[in-house]
Amino acid sequence: MRTLGLIGGMSAESTALYYSHLNRLARERLGGLHSARLAMISIDFAPLAEMQARGEWDEAGQMMAAEARRLEAAGAEAILICANTMHIVAEAVEAAVEVPVLHICDATAAALRAAGSRRPLLLATRFTMEKDFYRDRLAQAGIEAVVPGADDRAALHAIIYDELCQGVISPASKAVVLDMIARAEGVDGVIFGCTEIGLLISPDDLALPVVDTTLAHAQAGMAFALG
Repeated sequence: MRTLGLIGGMSAESTALYYSHLNRLARERLGGLHSARLAMISIDFAPLAEMQARGEWDEAGQMMAAEARRLEAAGAEAILICANTMHIVAEAVEAAVEVPVLHICDATAAALRAAGSRRPLLLATRFTMEKDFYRDRLAQAGIEAVVPGADDRAALHAIIYDELCQGVISPASKAVVLDMIARAEGVDGVIFGCTEIGLLISPDDLALPVVDTTLAHAQAGMAFALG
């Protein structure tokens, strides 16, 4: 089994899901007492969140690249950035290491195609919904991601940073997000495009096909590890 390197802590809540998913997938594939071979760096999210808010993406990319190099030196044979938003700087991370960086958009696109969704609603941070990096990468795979309106984007961003990233799960916020989805027109699926969204709502809450990016990314990682 190959060793996966995880850059986590963005947030700690969703990084715990990565760890759980990867170990469960290893056990399901190999049986018995098998678990995933992982090297993890869990960063302090607060300074990075401040960089995000100030638009200091080059500085954030340098920081993430340094962490990737540390993981490579520790024996990681592929890198997973355990956050959708921080794939804004995926190219900087890729340039810093010799091992592959398994991109969350590629895993998401493959899962969407398998689910038969070509025009999904993208639920994510404001950065992921409004910047081009995510939707453009999906478009290269034939996926036209739709984002909520401006007010809904602001509300969802606040739910993610003020609640989910801090371990707060609110029934009222769940109702807000489910209402966003119900009002979306012309979509044929839903992307949980922030790694914390699955803490708030479940695919079982929806009639549409759902891709939880945290799970899809972990599945792609385990496929590499066992490939």
